Amino acid sequence: MSKKPVANNALKFQKKPRVDTSIITNLDKNPSWQIRFIDHDGLWSWSNVDKETLLNEILPKLKDFETMYWKEILNRNNHEVSINQISKEAQKRLHELQQDDIENLVSLRLTGPKRIWGIKSGNTLKLLWWDPEHTVYPSNLKHT
Repeated sequence: MSKKPVANNALKFQKKPRVDTSIITNLDKNPSWQIRFIDHDGLWSWSNVDKETLLNEILPKLKDFETMYWKEILNRNNHEVSINQISKEAQKRLHELQQDDIENLVSLRLTGPKRIWGIKSGNTLKLLWWDPEHTVYPSNLKHT
């Protein structure tokens, strides 16, 4: 009597991903905005925003961002920045606002040097500063 394994042709194996592709991260979500943290004083106060800039530049840009996912927003022009890399004045202001227990801020580019700064929590950006001169995180590049 010979011992030969019997092959079962009925068994078919399917490859399964090792990572659960059904998991949705915050990068796969649209942003939402929270305004209770906006700074009303200091160098980057929202009190410095004129009505025309608010209505014609800031709000339309935020509206555009709402149609995108965070993974599309966070790129070369919009990015997270370590608080250790921002200006000393900005670090001091975070301390004064009792927001210095975070690791990163998010910079959203509007046009040229104009930036909105905030604290990202999940898919929500807590709007913090209006930086029309790009002084929170100075760059040596022209038109950034």
